Amino acid sequence: MRSQTLRRMQQDDSEFDRAIGAHDRALAATQLAVWVGAEPTFTDRYSQQPQWLNQALGEEKRARAARLLGQLCRDRRGALVLRCVGRQYEAESRPRWSFGVYQRRDGSALWQGPVDPLLGEASGQAQDAAQRLQALHKALGDALNRQGWGATAFELADRPLPLRILFRVDGQAPPVDAAADERLRAASLHEQKTPVEGLADPLADEGLLLLKLGSDASENALCLELPRFPDVATFLRFVGLVAQVCGEAGVAQLIWQGHPPPVDAKIAWATVTPDPAVIEVNQAPATCVSEFLEELRRLFAAARAVGLAPERLQFNGQVSDSGGGGQFTLGGPEPLSSPFIVAPQTLPRLIRYLIRHPALSYWFAPAYVGGSSQAPRPDEGVRDSFNALALALHRLGRQPEPEPEFIWRSLNNFLVDPSGNSHRSELNIEKLWNPYLPQRGCLGLVEFRAFRMLHSAEQMAAVAALLRSLVAMLGAQDRVPELTDWGDELHERFALPFYLRQDLTQVLGDLREAGLGLDRAIASRLLDDADRQLARAQLDGCELEIEQALEFWPLLGDTAMQASGDSRLVDASSQRLQLTLRAGDGAEQQLDDWSLWVEGCRLPLRQERDQAGPLRLFGVRYCSFVPTQGLYPGIQAQAPLDMLLWNERLGSGLRLSWHEWRPQGGPYDGLPDDLQQARERRQERLVIEPVNTPPDTSATPPSGALSAYTLDLRYL
Repeated sequence: MRSQTLRRMQQDDSEFDRAIGAHDRALAATQLAVWVGAEPTFTDRYSQQPQWLNQALGEEKRARAARLLGQLCRDRRGALVLRCVGRQYEAESRPRWSFGVYQRRDGSALWQGPVDPLLGEASGQAQDAAQRLQALHKALGDALNRQGWGATAFELADRPLPLRILFRVDGQAPPVDAAADERLRAASLHEQKTPVEGLADPLADEGLLLLKLGSDASENALCLELPRFPDVATFLRFVGLVAQVCGEAGVAQLIWQGHPPPVDAKIAWATVTPDPAVIEVNQAPATCVSEFLEELRRLFAAARAVGLAPERLQFNGQVSDSGGGGQFTLGGPEPLSSPFIVAPQTLPRLIRYLIRHPALSYWFAPAYVGGSSQAPRPDEGVRDSFNALALALHRLGRQPEPEPEFIWRSLNNFLVDPSGNSHRSELNIEKLWNPYLPQRGCLGLVEFRAFRMLHSAEQMAAVAALLRSLVAMLGAQDRVPELTDWGDELHERFALPFYLRQDLTQVLGDLREAGLGLDRAIASRLLDDADRQLARAQLDGCELEIEQALEFWPLLGDTAMQASGDSRLVDASSQRLQLTLRAGDGAEQQLDDWSLWVEGCRLPLRQERDQAGPLRLFGVRYCSFVPTQGLYPGIQAQAPLDMLLWNERLGSGLRLSWHEWRPQGGPYDGLPDDLQQARERRQERLVIEPVNTPPDTSATPPSGALSAYTLDLRYL
């Protein structure tokens, strides 16, 4: 049985790989280069420590990230490991750590010098640390001068990283007066707070590059802190020079740190960083999805090897993502070859298309969605802003060839969260063509943030194919010329999985019409919703399915006051379910004989149809627990839900109780071992009892409780 399952999985992967290859060929035929990157996040799903639940930093997390880095570097020939300055939030005193892998895309060796201690212990050292440091300092200064880069070496005895070298790449020897120029005495970038405006290097702005050298006794290694290098060619010449002098100085372990290195189309640069509850991997962008999939499979295997997972299985069987999201980024080989720059109407068309199709915002999203989330839609903010966006898109559409900065200025103020943060938006364009973001603002990149961390490399590759196809389609044609105003339907109709599934199917149909259709092997992974399925009940030719629907949790307090690097506080006590009735084989005509009652109220079931046939459905909202801080202090927990599935013709039905926890009470025996055990726990929460007593028809929902798609039990 196990061998049959393995063969089936291998066959599925083979079909999927062929489908991805077909997608890449279709994209290549459009002559539009669309590179894709992602930010997968992984967690220790068995740990209850704060660093794996809600906090960004932790010693174990750093150690696990180092092991992950080691796994990723095992098959990276000649890759260079750098510990660069990570992100920093206002409440943090110093930047977070960031481990990076820098390598040539063609696979040739880039670095053949001493290893970083993160990758394991090196062989014995030829000299003690002080002697090796002095030898490296002298040899590096001499080598820079031989290279024709005028260098001046000096020492600051009262500073960490005391040995320093100031050099220029134009051959002029720079003057050094540490007493007069405080910039030469600056502490390590890793030990000081990053300015609000971002990491800067005022010396590099003047063509002066300052190296800082020291030793780290805890890791038995020398440290080399980098300035901001002007370009890749200069940096690669420097890397080769350092490898040479390390050999001469007998250096066996070397830590590279400081400013991030320069990157171009010939370089792949990936980083491993901490975020609340997770380790985040910022992948190097891939030229096509086949390459993207190959890298993802390596990453998922490396994560498994160090005990990290892309998902969480809750005690009660609920399945969620890692907790850190899984954003995607699209661009081109170079900033000016980005599809959003080459075809400048692509981004305005994309905004209208995403608004028209809420499935692209919600189907792949984490549990926390809506206007207060990490990726709000433009139509989830204030009404005036949405109306103003319509005018901005209209004006932009009248520009035949708008400049990149004009596109950014026209749209940047609309793609923000309620506090005005342009990073927290469904579409993040802060790196499209932003002149106010030094070094990183004008890269031609658009980040898609409305994505949870998906459970497999194949699911992520399927989404990458979807996004690339959308960009290629919209670069050639405008599918939605005007903004769609969904009004209340956005958070009512599209809270239910059925309508999101319908909407995503329409998107796939648009791609087929445009000649960019995705194969069944890709589409099936996009439409997979097994984790939403909570429980099922069957009675005399009728099946009731309970699915997890979306709930739009409000942020507590002032959004702007919760801008720290850790998790923000929301009222997550409200839940929404989709209840669906389907007829068994040959019983379609009897579907209208059934009624569904929740807490004594009859649901006005909506009549719908999908590929499997006719169905009836409706949504239910309720308070699942009493939060410590919440919006409705007077509402008690409304679980378990009392439901009745009744057939008037048969005079019988099922009494169903939906529990948030195991019905018999008491603790679970640990977290679920796998997805199958999680499904069993979810099904266990539905208690089913045959009944012959008809429902009491006298109850009616209070005003405000009933919408076109949902009964809100919080009004009862």
